Amino acid sequence: MAAISHRIAAPPRPLGRRAALIAAAAAKGAHRARALEGASDELRAAAAQCLDWAPGRRQVRAAFAPVLPTLDHCLFKMAPKEIQMEENYETNSKGVEIFWKSWLPREGTATKAALFFCHGYGDTCTFFFEGIAKRIADAGYAVYAMDYPGFGLSYGLHGYIASFDGMVDHVIEQYARIRGMKEVRELPHFLLGQSMGGAVALKIHLKQQKEWDGVLLVAPMCKISEDVTPPAPVLKALSILSCLLPEAKLFPQKDIGDLAFRDPRKRKIAEYNAISYSDQMRLRTAVELLKATKDIESQLEKISSPLLILHGAADMVTDPQVSKFLYEKASTKDKTLKLYDGSYHSILEGEPDDRISTAINDIISWLDSHC
Repeated sequence: MAAISHRIAAPPRPLGRRAALIAAAAAKGAHRARALEGASDELRAAAAQCLDWAPGRRQVRAAFAPVLPTLDHCLFKMAPKEIQMEENYETNSKGVEIFWKSWLPREGTATKAALFFCHGYGDTCTFFFEGIAKRIADAGYAVYAMDYPGFGLSYGLHGYIASFDGMVDHVIEQYARIRGMKEVRELPHFLLGQSMGGAVALKIHLKQQKEWDGVLLVAPMCKISEDVTPPAPVLKALSILSCLLPEAKLFPQKDIGDLAFRDPRKRKIAEYNAISYSDQMRLRTAVELLKATKDIESQLEKISSPLLILHGAADMVTDPQVSKFLYEKASTKDKTLKLYDGSYHSILEGEPDDRISTAINDIISWLDSHC
């Protein structure tokens, strides 16, 4: 049974006149209603709650948690049993309460290495990644994941990134604490980043060149596809507006979920990830993501760690051609690029079952060859 330690954080301070301006600017369509096929009225009511702050998101997660094992998805139905799990809430040096979780091999199984996960934009480590983590833990790896401030169960305004580098520093601090634990300290340490989490993992590596034994990237956000970004003049105007209304949900974007999932049945199941951020992107968040990708593009040749890149060849969210460019520019000699024909962005969650299993097995095989 998972053990949970919980420290209660202080309630958010009122945002005052600025909040009223933001609410007025972004009220129309601010919260997207979820299409919860087959859900009870109770679950629909839970999903309709305000998710701006962590206490609300934690209540919604608790309401949905019993339903997850019943969902018709291979990551839930075929998840290995007897994996040791633990959940924690921990306040960091900046006063932000961070949620993190571990999945460890079955009791009595030797641990080969520790894998630290960086999730994608809007996501949490407590939905699809649960099944992915259990499969990797079943192969003999200790898996650790956290929700970034403002995402999932961690504290902060939902979907808001005031500074991408600041968010990366939160991840570095939390993972440094875990890496310092007695049972983790002597193991090889690897980073796994998916989508925006790929950019987070690369930023961590660039800040800690000698501290990681390898970086694994799944559809990394090194450049955002033009298919999901507005034209340059609009971007310039939004950048200026983000200084006035940084938290406003005004950034125009397509429904990334429809672009990310090749299997429409799995796309419907993704709606049960009720604490994911699915509203329009906040202005400052959008500006920070674009800045981060430009910064990473300028430093690709500094990537020196053993590197695995997995990408769907038909991805319309993050460009697989940029992953090819990353592979060519990275200075490391130990690098592998795998492109999956016909696959979309969410190759670990949104593909046919056999493709999902192939991608997870490719991660495990690469780890096995580097331990």
